[in-house]
Amino acid sequence: MGVSKEDRMACSVHLSEDECRVVILDQTQLPNRQVYLTLETAEEIYQAIKVLAVRGAPAIGICAGYGMYVLARQKTAESYDEFYKELSKDGEYLISSRPTAVNLSWAVKRMLSVVEANAGKSVPELVELLHDTSITIHDEDIEMCTRISEYGLSLIKPGDGILTHCNAGPLATSKYGTAIGPVLLGKERGIDFKVFSDETRPLLQGARLTSYELQKAGVDVTLICDNMASLVMKNGWVQACFVGCDRIAANGDFANKIGTSGVAILAKHYGIPFYTLGPTSTIDMNCPTGADIRIEQRDPEEIKNMWYKEPMALPEVKCYNPAFDVTDHELLTAIITDRGIVYPPFDVNLKNLFA
Repeated sequence: MGVSKEDRMACSVHLSEDECRVVILDQTQLPNRQVYLTLETAEEIYQAIKVLAVRGAPAIGICAGYGMYVLARQKTAESYDEFYKELSKDGEYLISSRPTAVNLSWAVKRMLSVVEANAGKSVPELVELLHDTSITIHDEDIEMCTRISEYGLSLIKPGDGILTHCNAGPLATSKYGTAIGPVLLGKERGIDFKVFSDETRPLLQGARLTSYELQKAGVDVTLICDNMASLVMKNGWVQACFVGCDRIAANGDFANKIGTSGVAILAKHYGIPFYTLGPTSTIDMNCPTGADIRIEQRDPEEIKNMWYKEPMALPEVKCYNPAFDVTDHELLTAIITDRGIVYPPFDVNLKNLFA
């Protein structure tokens, strides 16, 4: 399938028209304001990723790829060694912004590997190769999201109720997205589903982003508080759970936005299929189990103050604010990837996926 410049420019992360800067739709401003940010420096790119102006593992990867190219074209170093040293330092800095999302380090390392593989070329030639690679990363994600959506669509039927947690739509990826990709692809084909979107405390990605995307696409979406998922499942309104993933371990354990493991436990209790959807770049075969995934701890103020006119807790009250939790592979029905649907045993079949 061909990807046009127009396809890329329609995504929430893309290069500017003159291809000198990274442009992102600031997700912290949604749903009330559509604000685009132009990123040019390493600090601007780092902050955009850190504060979740750009978020979602694939979107972060796309942003990192473009970011590395934009930073490379600003280098004044004439020698290969100096150019590589400076760009490597930028890469390490960007990776430190969100260590859990494997797509971030994956994209940075992929860009650096292009430089390593072409040590004999001039700096301008290296910059052009990095430009082409950053475009390829984006195109591959659009193609992967389309394939993931096709595979996911094959598992549900018209009228099904789908429950999702956090946001794994086009804002977090490209084109259709991952977790809600099957719903959006189905809608394009005249197939309707009913989606229940967990609000996803404390950053409210489900409320601010998922329900926004689905409502704009004309999908029947109902926003629920996180603690309502059990009742919605008990009522028989949910036939499948679709969630995204920030890192999948070699045994099938996976990290996703905090609260995902609770949804999986509820789905298991009610006998509802529970799927995670993500590109193969999210699978980390060097990570044996979920216990090896580093979980990012975020600012306690996100719980106490972020969405409120006045604080919702006393200043001296302690807060525990992990960004992710890990869902055990035993709770997982299947992993839906761009290369196909992976069923248990995951430790065997994930290896086969890369064979």
